[in-house]
Amino acid sequence: MENQYFVGWGTLALINAGLAQGKNRSGLNWFFLSLLFGPIATLIIVVWDKLPEQN
Repeated sequence: MENQYFVGWGTLALINAGLAQGKNRSGLNWFFLSLLFGPIATLIIVVWDKLPEQN
C-alpha cells in the first residue's frame, strides 16, 4: 500500500510539471514543488493565469 502512495504522488508531480509548462512556467521547478506540496501546487498552477510568451 505504501508504494501506491509514492507512485501517485510522483504521477501528480509529473502532471503538474506538464500543466506548468502549458502556462509558460518552469516545469522542472514545479515538479520539485509538487513533490513537496502535492495537491496544493496543483491548485496554485490551475488558478494562476498563463504567462505571456517571451520573444
